[in-house]
Amino acid sequence: MRDLPKNKISLKALTVWRLSALISSIIFLLVVVGVGIGVYFLDFTYWITVGAAIIWLIFSLLSIYIIPKIRHRVWRYEVHEHEIDLQFGLFVIKRVLVPMVRVQHVDTHQGPLLRKYNLASIEISTAATKHEIPALDLQEADLLRDHISKLARVTDDDV
Repeated sequence: MRDLPKNKISLKALTVWRLSALISSIIFLLVVVGVGIGVYFLDFTYWITVGAAIIWLIFSLLSIYIIPKIRHRVWRYEVHEHEIDLQFGLFVIKRVLVPMVRVQHVDTHQGPLLRKYNLASIEISTAATKHEIPALDLQEADLLRDHISKLARVTDDDV
């Protein structure tokens, strides 16, 4: 059996994922408040609001505190000469090998949160799928993008 990939994503990914979950949680809270106002004015039972608030609380705790820790602990990658080895997941852990001969292009991208923390994600495109290595330090992402691109070109030239 193959060893686990050696490289982990940036520790700052935890902060980015938590902030993203916090934003989603605030939006969900606004929906719960809207439901509560609707229940009040329509004279429905208040248990609908209580149930929605409990669901919001559980969702928020899971998405802000627990899920980012698990994602960061599990996410690993390694670039070999002939393939890219990815491991990710939450409850079901996936291992993916992307053959270099299948790599068509490699992109880096940043959203506002990633940019604020000097992080970038790498997107590896093949003919059939796209794979992402999230939240790498910006310099590491640029170097890795160039390295994968060179290995993919060398592999194409050899075939």
